[in-house]
Amino acid sequence: MKTAKIAIALACATAAAPALAGGMAEPVMEPEVVVEEAANNTSGGWLVPLLLLVLIAAAVASNDSSPD
Repeated sequence: MKTAKIAIALACATAAAPALAGGMAEPVMEPEVVVEEAANNTSGGWLVPLLLLVLIAAAVASNDSSPD
């Protein structure tokens, strides 16, 4: 009889373990990290120097004072 009680207690303890495993707390979800690639803007590298060159050329052309 003593062995049967121990076996029943062991079976109840084994069956109850999964019921106590999770708890009642909400699961914590980690936020998903989204990496956005930078846009490739190749025209920006030469556009500013080109505009600066055009402005300098326009300033030189308008300041062309030739002796008459």
